[in-house]
Amino acid sequence: MNTALHDIVASDTVASASTAGAVVMLILGVLVTGALVWAVRLGIKVRRREPAPPGRGAHPTLPDSGPLREERQMREPDEVPRARKHGVRLTPHELRHSPSKRSENQDRPRWEPGASDSGGS
Repeated sequence: MNTALHDIVASDTVASASTAGAVVMLILGVLVTGALVWAVRLGIKVRRREPAPPGRGAHPTLPDSGPLREERQMREPDEVPRARKHGVRLTPHELRHSPSKRSENQDRPRWEPGASDSGGS
C-alpha cells in the first residue's frame, strides 16, 4: 500500500510541475509579446518625430547650361623636389599637392602596328 501512496504522490508532483511549467511559459510569452508591442509603438513614435523625406522640389536640378561634361587630359608624373641639403628630409608643406601634372602634349597615344601587343598569341 505504501507503494500505491508513493505513486499517487509522484503523479501529483509531476502534474503540479507540468502545470507550473505551463504557467511560467504562459507568463514569459505574455512578457515577450508585451515587450514586442512596446518596441513597435516606440518605433512608430520615433518615426513620427523624424522629418519627412524631401519632396520633388528639394532635389538638386541641372544647371541651365545642361549636364557637365567629362574633361580628359593627358598627365605626366611630377618629380618629387629634392632637398636643399643632403640628409635633410622634406616636410609636407614643401611637397606638391598632386603627384602628376598636365602634359604639354595633349595628343592621345594611339596603337601602332609593331608596337607592344600580345605577340600573336
